[in-house]
Amino acid sequence: MVSIYRRALSCLSQERRRAAVIVAANVLLGALALLDPIVFGKVVGSLGTGAATWRYILAWAAVSALGVVAGVTASIVADRLSHRRRLQAMTEAFDNAVTLPGARIAERGTGRVVRIISAGGDSLFWVLLSFLREQMPALFALALLVPVAFWMNPLLASVLVGLAAVYVTANLYVIRRTESGQRVVDDQAQEVSNRIGDVVANVSVIQAYASLRSETAKLESLTRQLLQAQFPVLNWWALLIVLTRSASTIALVAIFTVGAALAAHGRSSLGEIVAFGGFATMLISRLDLLSSSLSRLFVGLPTLKAFFGLIDERHGFSDAPGATPLQNAKGEIAFENVTHWICDQNDLGVFDVNFHVPAGATVALVGSSGAGKTTMMSLLQRVREPDLGRVTIDGRDIRDVTLASLRQSIAVVFQEAGLFNRSIAENLRMARPDATDEQLKAALIAAEAWEFVDKKDGRLDFVIGERGQLLSGGERQRLAIARAILKDAPILILDEATSALDTVTEAKVKRALDTASRGRTTFIIAHRLSTIVDADLILVLDKGRIVERGTFEALVAQDGRFTRMARESGLVLGDLIPLPTRAA
Repeated sequence: MVSIYRRALSCLSQERRRAAVIVAANVLLGALALLDPIVFGKVVGSLGTGAATWRYILAWAAVSALGVVAGVTASIVADRLSHRRRLQAMTEAFDNAVTLPGARIAERGTGRVVRIISAGGDSLFWVLLSFLREQMPALFALALLVPVAFWMNPLLASVLVGLAAVYVTANLYVIRRTESGQRVVDDQAQEVSNRIGDVVANVSVIQAYASLRSETAKLESLTRQLLQAQFPVLNWWALLIVLTRSASTIALVAIFTVGAALAAHGRSSLGEIVAFGGFATMLISRLDLLSSSLSRLFVGLPTLKAFFGLIDERHGFSDAPGATPLQNAKGEIAFENVTHWICDQNDLGVFDVNFHVPAGATVALVGSSGAGKTTMMSLLQRVREPDLGRVTIDGRDIRDVTLASLRQSIAVVFQEAGLFNRSIAENLRMARPDATDEQLKAALIAAEAWEFVDKKDGRLDFVIGERGQLLSGGERQRLAIARAILKDAPILILDEATSALDTVTEAKVKRALDTASRGRTTFIIAHRLSTIVDADLILVLDKGRIVERGTFEALVAQDGRFTRMARESGLVLGDLIPLPTRAA
């Protein structure tokens, strides 16, 4: 808890000047909080004489007015500073999250990552704000209260210290009793959040299978578990709240009881007793502030821990010392004795991969699911790195070039188009932020997408919905192809870009892909073998190894694994190329 709290407060070091203003204002607030009961005691003590009453009243009014000014200053500056630090930290968490491999995001769940960033930013904001506006002035006031109280009357001061000790002990006891329970509550709350996010993201499946009642029942079960975990924690805090609310009354009774006994023996005056009554009220109120702030921190601790964990998590790939940009890449690719294990399991990954691709050639990767096709392309993009061997572009090991320049040299069209709930223009400008509307239109025309874009309300400004749901499947793919064309990268990866399309739509997309790949080194992860007849090189993978290689015609002539795959997929080979003559 202490390390997380210290980490949160370290954000203030980036705004030292503003923090210094807040510290000065809070020191003044602490001093004024102490002066207030002292001057009030002087006012009460002087009522019998009348000589100095008005002077003390004016001093009391001045203390109050100055406290208002200092309080407003500290509050405004603290609020603005906390908001800035919150947004900066959320941006930092976002920046790191989007660099993580997709597998790590999928492992957590996108809903949870979003919640970590959002809730973590909010939690950080309240930690900073409560420290600057509540804890700091309270701590300064208490630090000044103890020596002043002992200077004025050691016996009454001892009563205050005893009350404070009881108060702090009760709070620490409750924190210890609820610490493990609060972790369980946070885990259960996360489970509820994940379940809701999962259902909302797949609402069409829920509707299609009429499983709404089942999902609602599961959610109700999770919420009951959450309540069962939360109630014991709430009971302890409810008990503490009742005790702390009665603490002020108990403190005043104790002070006036002891004060009356001291006054009877001439060891305390009326004004002093009134001042210590104010001290007691101030003591409890400041301890209440600290208690509520710490309880809020305690409840938000798991969220903050996850938030800072996301900021600190390293994706494992960074620029090597001395890395230089990959400029004017031609697109000559080579895999040299490349081996990469997934999850340290020898049967998952790619092994002893060797091939060379001239610039501008088209290479198709085929094989069953899990054969290693996507892994190979991940290695090319440095989403993964070889355990053995190396990958080169134009003869340069890609680990020796900057990551940004490497990925800027590669465009990808996925099976899922990967579109945002933004306008068509914004989706295209993911590839080139400074592209003009004319350049966007040219890319859309090349991708055979302008025809449907021209019919949309607002054309380029048309918002396509979450994951492009306001477009058809073919329209989404052509928009993704237009984005790749706009990027104008020398290397293009087509990750089963036509596998989910009907025959008519596939023909349009195929023409767009032919345009996109023209003059570029192109890798096609193929689902439909009819789309790779013209590939310069086909690599057939099985269990992470290249088992066959060659052109379409050469592979069919071998009458091996590729030929069997083609026949199993229903491809009529005789319509494409002459079939080899089988031996009798």
